[in-house]
Amino acid sequence: MARGKSINLFLMDGNANGMIKCTLANWIGIAYKIPRTSLDKCKNRTDLKQTGVYFLFGVSDTTGKSVVYVGQAGNRKNGEGILNRLLEHKRNPKEDYWTEAVVFTTSNNSFGPTEISYLENRFCNLAVDAKRYEVKNGNDPSLGNITEEKESELEDFIEYAELMMGTLGHKVFIPYTSPAATAVAAPDTCSALDNDEPEMYLSRAIKKSSITVKATGRQTSEGFVVLKGSIISPDDDNTIPPGVKKLRQASQIDSDHVLQEDVLLGSPSSAAMFVIGKSSNGWTAWKTSDGKTLHDLENA
Repeated sequence: MARGKSINLFLMDGNANGMIKCTLANWIGIAYKIPRTSLDKCKNRTDLKQTGVYFLFGVSDTTGKSVVYVGQAGNRKNGEGILNRLLEHKRNPKEDYWTEAVVFTTSNNSFGPTEISYLENRFCNLAVDAKRYEVKNGNDPSLGNITEEKESELEDFIEYAELMMGTLGHKVFIPYTSPAATAVAAPDTCSALDNDEPEMYLSRAIKKSSITVKATGRQTSEGFVVLKGSIISPDDDNTIPPGVKKLRQASQIDSDHVLQEDVLLGSPSSAAMFVIGKSSNGWTAWKTSDGKTLHDLENA
């Protein structure tokens, strides 16, 4: 069983929506959450002039999805590190998508070029694998060459940084479901999954398009996830909410109507309407492999 952690959050300007400094007992790391509009307030912070790794968070204008860029900042000749790199991004007119940055550095400025290259690579690939955010890095950052001792040390840092990132409000490293839950299983099978909530199935004949949708989903603490590999109706009508209709249009669905990504919705009913394209009661539409509805499970 994982042990509890005591994390210290310091609201640097006394505002929950402002700058936040995040530390953890017995960890050399320091995390900062800085709104884009507050960068100028950080000019006198010496630890933000160090080396480190940073994340730029925003929303895509074209897809409406959350986006992230992962970068590194080394020592500059003028002594400026992370903050100077963030200000460069802010001044770039082509990079107006981001609204806040999250920064990781250390209390003893111990990161060299090799360490920050390794961390940038690992963080970028973790974000890509989680598939929650669109990762704007054009190229896969270099992993660099490190010793096995240093790799072990940096992996410990990454573990704590993942915890900090979630605490600061970005689940960029956390998949919608556990890895074991992402494969779509046939409705008559029962997989042993690393999750307390069972897989749910939905099957419905769609007369207009003459296909049968077959979807697999799972309830999570955030809502209901329609899993990659589900067959989605190509047609919808005005009985579904505008938000669900927009999400159907923005999601990756191939020419065979197969969903190419996990999609999180706020409720089982929204998830059912996402799949069917019509108004639906998700508490009765989603069923386990032995025919129990979500309503049955809730009552049990």
